[in-house]
Amino acid sequence: MDPTRPHEVREAPSSHPVFALLVVWLTLALGAGLSGRVAALPPPAPQVLLILLTLWALWVFNRVRALRMWVDAVDSRVLVTLHLTRFVGAYFLVLYGRGDLPFAFAIPGGLGDILVAAWALTLLLGILVDTPAGRRAYRVWNVVGLIDILLVVTTAARLGVAAPAAMAALLRLPLSLLPRFLVPLIIASHVQLFRRLRTTNLAALPVCKAPHGG
Repeated sequence: MDPTRPHEVREAPSSHPVFALLVVWLTLALGAGLSGRVAALPPPAPQVLLILLTLWALWVFNRVRALRMWVDAVDSRVLVTLHLTRFVGAYFLVLYGRGDLPFAFAIPGGLGDILVAAWALTLLLGILVDTPAGRRAYRVWNVVGLIDILLVVTTAARLGVAAPAAMAALLRLPLSLLPRFLVPLIIASHVQLFRRLRTTNLAALPVCKAPHGG
């Protein structure tokens, strides 16, 4: 990449190893959900499994060379787009209305996820320009998004241990895909975005340049 063009978006190398890994991981998560094995896990096994999967995702995407190359080169729009899945928070509100999820999880977690997803959408639409304020907005969004997901995870873990029946919906499809697949990826993407923001490398950040006057 030409170092004199700081806003150039880097091209990612072959993405096949990443997509293959994600397909295998998603298939295993689906299989576990369909088999009923996830729903049958007694606490704190589901919570421990989520922690292990998150640590594994962080390790793999930082230590496996082919995957690390992809993560380092991929357009940050890909990482931010992943967070649109957090509109699933609206489903939490629906399940609360049906009595399938407790207030303590569904309302704070659902509203928080909707907020983070909507904020991610504004970033992807390029509403913010490449200015100090725009860069701060990315940093604040990343901090808020990580805090939100960690609060959702800790609340789910606490309630899952204290009242497993109240959180049983998270152990059944489709929501079982959240802790077994999506949440580890979301946390890993926040970590990757922190790395990029720490170096103030905006080359792969999805921001628009401010229009020139004249």
